[in-house]
Amino acid sequence: MLKMKIFRETVEKEGTIYLATMLEMRNAYIFLLSEGEERLGTLAVSMPQRPGIVGAPLSSVLLGERNSMLSRMLAESLARRLGKIILLSIFTRQEAGRKISHIFLSLLDKLLKKAEAGDES
Repeated sequence: MLKMKIFRETVEKEGTIYLATMLEMRNAYIFLLSEGEERLGTLAVSMPQRPGIVGAPLSSVLLGERNSMLSRMLAESLARRLGKIILLSIFTRQEAGRKISHIFLSLLDKLLKKAEAGDES
């Protein structure tokens, strides 16, 4: 039985399109954040702490190095918030600065609101 749900969001800023895709599964989420077109970029994984254990979620960068800090921080934040395994990829043509970070945070927020409302794309 197919139970995976897919959600998508896009935004255009200063002539550049930013995309976000979320795949929701029973025990995990996969987030793909891209600039320009859908591509796989730096990939981080994070797992929430087991109940009763205090501390940040466990995380690691699996592929890439550009934006590794941002991908890892977002993966940890989402693991803590959602309580599931998170795989998160960020593709940008250059190191993500504050502006791109805010764009991706906004897209993630929209995706999670869509998922809560059940507005699958």
